[in-house]
Amino acid sequence: MIIRIASFALVLALAAPCIATAADYTVQSGSTLGFTSNFQGSSFDGRFDKWTAAISYDTAKLASSKFDVTVDLSTAKTGDNDRDSALPGQDFFNVAKYPQAHFVTTAFHQQGSQMIADGTLTLRGVTKPVSLNVVFKPQGSGATLDVTGTVKRLDFGVGGGQYADTSVIGPDVKVTAHLVLSAK
Repeated sequence: MIIRIASFALVLALAAPCIATAADYTVQSGSTLGFTSNFQGSSFDGRFDKWTAAISYDTAKLASSKFDVTVDLSTAKTGDNDRDSALPGQDFFNVAKYPQAHFVTTAFHQQGSQMIADGTLTLRGVTKPVSLNVVFKPQGSGATLDVTGTVKRLDFGVGGGQYADTSVIGPDVKVTAHLVLSAK
């Protein structure tokens, strides 16, 4: 029995270096996290000025790849003073109660030629599944990572109450990110 346990431990020890792990990256300056929506039929763009992302990714090792992104919602900017002052309020992000949004991947899968990152988004205390399109381009010791997806704002209570009318504020918010990454 002791020999079997020792043999099993030896096999595990020899196999450990072969266990696939994705490459870890640090997000560099020049990276952006933005969104697009519409108000009264006119499209507008916005961005978040403060956010963090832990990126571990390798297309050959998707099972160990992971994105973990935390967004400071109080830093949303659209260039319109009225909209920018409304976004942190109770009707939209309610940053006094929910200062951050959080996205973490649960899996990656290929859909035709497109890589998809499945995950959960927590926003205003509501957690729901969200899938994002991923384009990863290695460049030397780093990479760029472009991510796009759509979030249904009312699923998270963003713009509820008098702002729930989707003819005034569109129901979909397109999320975009461009990350410049360097290997850790």
